[in-house]
Amino acid sequence: MKKSIFILLTIFATNMNAQDTKFTPHIAVTGEGKVTVQPDQAVINFGVQNTGKDAAEVKKMNDETVDKVMKFIKKFGIPSTDMQTTNVSLHKSYDYEKKKHNFQASQSITITLKELKKYDELMMGLVDNGINNISNVEFKSSKIEEHKVTARKQAILDAKKKAEDFATALNQKVGKAIVITDNSQPIYQPPMYRNVMMKAEAMDAPQETLAIGEIEIMTNVNVTFQLE
Repeated sequence: MKKSIFILLTIFATNMNAQDTKFTPHIAVTGEGKVTVQPDQAVINFGVQNTGKDAAEVKKMNDETVDKVMKFIKKFGIPSTDMQTTNVSLHKSYDYEKKKHNFQASQSITITLKELKKYDELMMGLVDNGINNISNVEFKSSKIEEHKVTARKQAILDAKKKAEDFATALNQKVGKAIVITDNSQPIYQPPMYRNVMMKAEAMDAPQETLAIGEIEIMTNVNVTFQLE
């Protein structure tokens, strides 16, 4: 008898919980926001590399060139906070064709150029002062965070507009958002540059060595709205 009463109470409690848990009408949509901006900064990675028979001599050659380059960069007006040594190496290698050992010294430096109009002048100055390796140029925007905010707002408004379109067709209204999921991917701007390793034969001729392109900042969100 007691067991029967317990079963009845359990069934009653389950039914009550089922009544309390009501299905909320909702709609799930995807929104996209996109902002296209022109870069206003360039992060340039370049270096010095020397090869020779004697390790000390090779290192000395490298150090002398780096010293000239650093002085040029400072004179150019780039602050120390916008430059950084990213790699220093000295190693022994074997030339199988000539059957002899050589030493190779190298040093890499990264700088941030905040005035793109000075790009060509900077590049030619670096080459003039002994740089023989320009490995990468990446273009960025100094206001990237502001543009991200704009893209996020656009994505939410796009999602809401889609939800309203569906709801209107059903003679319903869109309520508050109950779930928001950010599906955005990291921003990637491929480097775009022309290798500036030799002086132009005609220095008085206008040079076009910069192709900065544009940066696309995209935000993709999933939003679930209540339906009223």
